[in-house]
Amino acid sequence: MHTPYSADNYQRPVLKSPNGSRRILLHSCCAPCACEIMSAIKASGFEQTVYFYNPNIHPLEEYELRKKENKRYCEKNDINFIDADYDTENWFDRVKGYEDEPERGERCSICFSMRFERTALYAFEHGFNLISSTLGISRWKNLEQINRCGVEAANRYPDLTYWTFNWRKQGGASRMIEISKDQRFYQQEYCGCVYSLRDTNRWRMSQGRPRIKRLIKFYGEH
Repeated sequence: MHTPYSADNYQRPVLKSPNGSRRILLHSCCAPCACEIMSAIKASGFEQTVYFYNPNIHPLEEYELRKKENKRYCEKNDINFIDADYDTENWFDRVKGYEDEPERGERCSICFSMRFERTALYAFEHGFNLISSTLGISRWKNLEQINRCGVEAANRYPDLTYWTFNWRKQGGASRMIEISKDQRFYQQEYCGCVYSLRDTNRWRMSQGRPRIKRLIKFYGEH
C-alpha cells in the first residue's frame, strides 16, 4: 500500500521561489538525491538546469558513474544538464589540513562552499538569479550547514538567491528512495570523497563488515 506521499499519488503543491524567479540552476550531487527535487521543480513549471560540479567524488570511476546516472535522468525528463569541471587538485588544495575532520565538520563546509561558489559563478555568468542544491535532501547531511554555505555563495553576486527549501519535508526523502528504486539508480555506499570512503570503511570494519569494493550495486538489489 502506498503512503499519501508516494510518488505515484502525491498531489504536489505549486512551489513558489523566494525571489519570484521561475528559472533555476540546480546543483546536483547524484541522481538519487536529485530525482525527487527535479521532479518537484518540473511539476511546478520551473525552467531548470542541472549543474553537475563535484570534484570531491573519488575515485574517477565513481565520479563518472554518478554523473552518468544523473545525466540519464535529466535526459529522460528533458532537463538541461551541465557537465562541469572535475578539478580534483583544487579540491584537495582547499581541504588540505582538514583530512581528519569528521563528517559534517569543517571539511564538509569547505567542500560545500567550493561547489556552491562555482555554481553561483555559473549562474551569474548565464543569467540565473536563483540557485539551489540537491545535497540537502539526504538525511546524512546537515541541512543548516548546507544552506549556510549556499547563501554565502549566492551573496557574492547581486540579485542572486540561494533557495533554502527543505526538500525532505512532506515525504520528499521517502519519494527520493522510491524513485531511485524504480529507476534502478546506482546506489552509493559513501558520501563521495576519499576521506568519507576511508571513514566508512573504518566503521564497516569495526562492525565486522567487509570494506567497500568497486562492485556496482543498484537500488532495489540486495
